[in-house]
Amino acid sequence: MEQFIVSARKYRPASFETLVGQDGIARTLKNSILSGQLAHAYLFCGPRGVGKTTSARIFAKSINCLNPGPDMEPCGECESCRSFAEGRSYCIHELDAASNNSVDDIRTLTEQVRIPPQVGRYSVYIIDEVHMLSQQAFNAFLKTLEEPPAHAIFILATTEKHKILPTILSRCQTYDFNRIGIADMVSNLKMIASKENVEIDDDALHIIAMKADGAMRDALTLFDQSVAFCGRKICYEDVVRNLNVLDYEYYFKTLDAALAGDYTSAIVLFDRILSKGFNALHFVGGLSGHLRDLVVCKNQASQYLLNLPPTLIKRYNEQAARCSVEFLYKALGVTTNCEAQYRGSGNQRLLVEFALMKLAMINAAPVQAAVQSPAPAVQTPAPVAANPAPFAPSAPAAPAAPAVPEAPAAPTAQTAPAAKLPGMSSIKAAMAKVQGTDKPAVEVIAGTFSRDTFTKAWNEFAESTRPLRAALCDYILNNIPEWPEQGHEFVFELLNAAQQKWVAGNLLDKMVTYLRSRTGCNDLNVQLRIKESAPEEHKPYMPLERAQAILSDNEQVRELKREFDLDIL
Repeated sequence: MEQFIVSARKYRPASFETLVGQDGIARTLKNSILSGQLAHAYLFCGPRGVGKTTSARIFAKSINCLNPGPDMEPCGECESCRSFAEGRSYCIHELDAASNNSVDDIRTLTEQVRIPPQVGRYSVYIIDEVHMLSQQAFNAFLKTLEEPPAHAIFILATTEKHKILPTILSRCQTYDFNRIGIADMVSNLKMIASKENVEIDDDALHIIAMKADGAMRDALTLFDQSVAFCGRKICYEDVVRNLNVLDYEYYFKTLDAALAGDYTSAIVLFDRILSKGFNALHFVGGLSGHLRDLVVCKNQASQYLLNLPPTLIKRYNEQAARCSVEFLYKALGVTTNCEAQYRGSGNQRLLVEFALMKLAMINAAPVQAAVQSPAPAVQTPAPVAANPAPFAPSAPAAPAAPAVPEAPAAPTAQTAPAAKLPGMSSIKAAMAKVQGTDKPAVEVIAGTFSRDTFTKAWNEFAESTRPLRAALCDYILNNIPEWPEQGHEFVFELLNAAQQKWVAGNLLDKMVTYLRSRTGCNDLNVQLRIKESAPEEHKPYMPLERAQAILSDNEQVRELKREFDLDIL
């Protein structure tokens, strides 16, 4: 049986022309060879599988080629090129820093650098994964890297540039390799498939390129895996099943269900996705990406941002035409919030299902607002009914019921909602009493959010905190946030970090929930910030501040703390 060579090795680029997705770097390196301006040290950095080591090999072959082409491409036929291809070159050396990272390894390298090349003009040393060198090895390498012999050139390759010492970086020309684009990967895979006599459609190639995440080596590995699974004829469905990729169809169906307000179908589809072994967070992230692509499709000027095959772009355009920008904006808010809360959730499946329900309710929200709007309209003429507020907590809704038969039959449409209002106001009043205020709850009509509405809700919440901390209540009342210029994010300024930490941990969530419910503004948010110019002297507020004040004013207490080795909690 003929020995199989994986595509990543078989089709590894051997010249700058065959290098995929790094045209700028290839042109720069060729120009430096043409002009004879070769540095003594280069640093190639970037993600995995984008051609760092391959570019280093091509560059080393080019500068040592005895018969280079007009554009300085290696000929591949001279003694230097053939010896490198056969693995017997004595002028191009490769070193793996992951397994040769000690001072002794670097000392051996510095001694080897003194030997001039036997064939070619330069001795090129390619050190892969150079960030794996130890601190002592880096220091031992500094002098040789700064002033190497005239025939020595170092090419360092790494995926983690931030781990390399600044003294090393300053001695190298740095080239940042980018992730390879999907279009470039699809084109290269199509060329390789034709050479291997493999039939594969564009949608399958696109899935492989998406799964590779910008790494050409990963794409070739996935291509080999697909050939092993499907044979010489590969279709989109087989690639999706083999690579365990979430099909675009799931996202289209999920959003169709959300547009129709059918949360049941969305939840059932999500259960089917989980039963196939897919991760829920991966599904939510993919749904966010799907919504982003729909946003891009809304305008012809931005459609070039889509990295999709033409058949899919048509489907995206069709679904985007049925989605309003407002719907996509709210849907992205739901999915991104779900992603942010996923890892900290105790019931992650329920969190995703709740997000799907929110998506289905976006288009139904105006209908609910229209149904609820008559209720406050009936309640607004009832400020006179504020007199029964004292007995509202006892919920005496039953006596109001007999009054309905005595009224004429015509106004029954008006009296029916009125029969429900006392019960609702009783619940609101009871909740207000528990929160520390006897004021009846105020129903705010959706869409009437204003400065007065917010101020009133803020003061009510402040009063509800009085039983907990009277000083905190007074502070909140006296420090109403400024009205934001844009959006609904208010800034609540506090005196110090201890106060900010306590409010964030014990009060912020309740504050935001209360303000949203009273103002009808669901995207209202409160941000905590310490005052830039806090007063120089202020009364100790938090327990920790009070304890520190006592310690600073009383020598006996400080002596007691030192004697018994006490801690301030």
